[in-house]
Amino acid sequence: MRPWLAPLAWSLLLLAAVLGMAELEALFRQIQPGTGAVIYQRDSFAQLLLNHLLIVGVAALVSVSLGVAAGILATRAWGRDFLPLVSQVASIGQTFPPVAVLALAVPLLGFGSLPTIVALVLYGLLPVLRNTLAGLQGVPPAVLEAAQGMGMAPRQVLFEVELPLAAAVIFAGIRTTVTVTIATAAIGSTIGASTLGDPVIAGLVNGNTAYVLQGALLIGLLAVSVDSGFERLQQLIAERQGL
Repeated sequence: MRPWLAPLAWSLLLLAAVLGMAELEALFRQIQPGTGAVIYQRDSFAQLLLNHLLIVGVAALVSVSLGVAAGILATRAWGRDFLPLVSQVASIGQTFPPVAVLALAVPLLGFGSLPTIVALVLYGLLPVLRNTLAGLQGVPPAVLEAAQGMGMAPRQVLFEVELPLAAAVIFAGIRTTVTVTIATAAIGSTIGASTLGDPVIAGLVNGNTAYVLQGALLIGLLAVSVDSGFERLQQLIAERQGL
């Protein structure tokens, strides 16, 4: 239980902030004096958190699925010719600003969560792909030869040897993608997606620093809570592999 104390503590702090933000009104009024409303009330923080998690979850699931699949494809004997192309496409997806992706996606997909998810998928694809390639390419050739010498089929070698040995490296890429996606998802509020970025955008538009701090605080706590949990899971994978 003790190794999970940090993730649990951060999660409880996030929950307390979501449910008890109104109790901090006096503090935020010191930050933003002379303003009628200093606690964001257009939507509940709990609902914004759930919406944020849903968008992040869908985007991360798609990014991880595509990244791992592309990494496996590019490391097979029949797919190595596609390795440069796969890497370049993923790199372009991350270097292209998410705001620009939103601007291009809105005319095609409309406002709301869908274009936000598209932008997050493109932005989160590279860490998973890069770590999948590194993990699979880092499996010792002698181990692969031994597995093949035992009569294992290519599918068995992949799922019973390569992926388990590369799991720690791949998981590190997934951790990076999820954490980055949590922070970046807030931009979806600029095109009508309901996220924890809503208070931030409302605060910027209205010149209300209290709103901005509330949104930023919750996004930060969510990112730290999830990353702390992923760190513990990564340690478990490493312990299982004897690293």
